[in-house]
Amino acid sequence: MNNVKRYFQFLLIVLAAGSIYPLLYLRANYQETILVVYDISLSQLNSLYSFLGISLVLGYFPSGWLADKFSAKKLMSMSLFICGLTGIWFAQIPSYPMLIIIYGMWGIFSVFTFWSAHLKIVKLIAKREEEGRFFGILDGGRGIVEAVLATVALFIFLHVLGNHTDMMKTTAALQGVVYLYSIVMIVVAVLILLFIKDSPDTPGKQKTNKIDIQDFKKVFNNKFVWLLGLIIFMSYTLAQTVHYIGGFLQTNLNMDVATVGQITVTMLWMRPIGGIVGGFLGDKFGKSNILMIALAFAAIFLITLASSPSTMSSLYFQFLALSTGLMVYTIRGLYWSLLGDCRISPAILGLSIGFISFIGYLPDFLAPVLNNQFVSLFGEASGQSAYLIFSGVAGLIAIFITFIFKRAIKRNIKKI
Repeated sequence: MNNVKRYFQFLLIVLAAGSIYPLLYLRANYQETILVVYDISLSQLNSLYSFLGISLVLGYFPSGWLADKFSAKKLMSMSLFICGLTGIWFAQIPSYPMLIIIYGMWGIFSVFTFWSAHLKIVKLIAKREEEGRFFGILDGGRGIVEAVLATVALFIFLHVLGNHTDMMKTTAALQGVVYLYSIVMIVVAVLILLFIKDSPDTPGKQKTNKIDIQDFKKVFNNKFVWLLGLIIFMSYTLAQTVHYIGGFLQTNLNMDVATVGQITVTMLWMRPIGGIVGGFLGDKFGKSNILMIALAFAAIFLITLASSPSTMSSLYFQFLALSTGLMVYTIRGLYWSLLGDCRISPAILGLSIGFISFIGYLPDFLAPVLNNQFVSLFGEASGQSAYLIFSGVAGLIAIFITFIFKRAIKRNIKKI
């Protein structure tokens, strides 16, 4: 029964993680539609995502402190509920200043009150020999949830849009997508509150909520925490490209919105495959080994996608896009599994996760800024290509840092 409860709790966490983020990154599938419906420019959309990134980055570190001090289920439930209500507001097609507030709220409540809490619970309920598969299934399972929702959302979008391209139908189609994601978040918030039980091993059971400076010193003095943060930073820089490949296909290859939507939704189905298979392979052959292999392939596919002549066939580019997606989701399913090698005390696990996330997810803020800079320097088409190549190089740097991490872990084990 302990295992049944453990797996059920894990399932709900996967469901929560899979439903809270798709609406934030709606541009991955509907970028051009968002620009038209909300009457904003690409630069303004990138600015919204820069603001979202700032909110996310500022929330990661303190989210770790919250995860060590307060109830995880209440933090997660509140996050989902508020993000869902804000999504309903987003569906009303508010003005650009209101969009800035919405994206800021999404950034705060999808990370500050959610991120470290859900990762800490997964780390605590996973046995050491299961960490690769648990974190792989977390990301892969989250991918299944996102892919199912994206498939239903695309069906709603195309059904409402029909054969029409007028503004009223386009707006109604996008609103249907937004309502779907928002309602699902609210429902999951209720399920989390009803069925996840706080236990002595979960956040919310600490004796004091005071800030202990010694806890921060322990985190900052752990070299593995810094290395893992850098691994995730470079890996996530590469991984962020999944949100820009759709725009690249439309801008550089003139693919229509329906085709691009189908490709990006199919890419989401690469997530459960990459995450779950990568996690099991990591447990069998070494988590850092599989991570480095996935990084190498992702960098090759991404650079090839960006540098290939546009005269190549559509199937060629679809293959590269989907292959990149498969490797990216393998990477995302693996890098958090290295957490168990960092020798972190459970008492400061949440704080450590928060600090690693603060470093690792800086690309949430930097990626839109860099994308804007590349577009400004080289023009929209060449800028998109340059951004993808830059991200591929970041993946190669991640391989080097992962290798250093692996060697440091081996030396540390020999000392014990």
